[in-house]
Amino acid sequence: MTVNRYNVNSMSQTKETAHHFHVRPRFQVESDQSVDDIAANIKSALQREGATCKGRIKHGFATLWIPHEEQHYWSPQLTLTLEKTEEGTSLLRGVYGPRPSVWTMFIFFYSVIGFAMMVISIVGFSNVSLDKSGKILWLLPVLFVIFLSLYLVAYFGQKLGQKQMVVLHLFVEKSTGFVIDPRQDLMVDPEEVLKKKP
Repeated sequence: MTVNRYNVNSMSQTKETAHHFHVRPRFQVESDQSVDDIAANIKSALQREGATCKGRIKHGFATLWIPHEEQHYWSPQLTLTLEKTEEGTSLLRGVYGPRPSVWTMFIFFYSVIGFAMMVISIVGFSNVSLDKSGKILWLLPVLFVIFLSLYLVAYFGQKLGQKQMVVLHLFVEKSTGFVIDPRQDLMVDPEEVLKKKP
């Protein structure tokens, strides 16, 4: 028996929280199935002809992605981990994120901006304390605007990849037989997303 089921006919809470943004949405499901059985089910689904996802699974870890011919810059991928709990059940965790190249780029820019803000703050406030010009501090709001712009780009990028997140979500449900509450990861009703025009 799989824990963490939800009422598919009641999505009001999902719609209320649909405006929330998670940089890397995630979910987890606990099941009585063994880790090996869950992994075998996912592997079998990946090998089926016409599978909606591609991926690899090994030693309790899996990565799923959209077929290359359907990918775009903001296409998501899903990382899965399988582990056995102390109670003897199995725990499936999933984390969505952009492709490694996109994720690395954003982490790089965030790090550069954060480091620049720290250096400017130290230099600027040191100058002020020494009765020198603190004009360099005017760069802080500029960097903050750049940081906010990157955040908004990531937000709209995730929106562009939302339909493919639903594809990954449904693939995991179908391959494992689990019912994953979309309020954990998608924050929207999967059926509503699939109805939207590309």
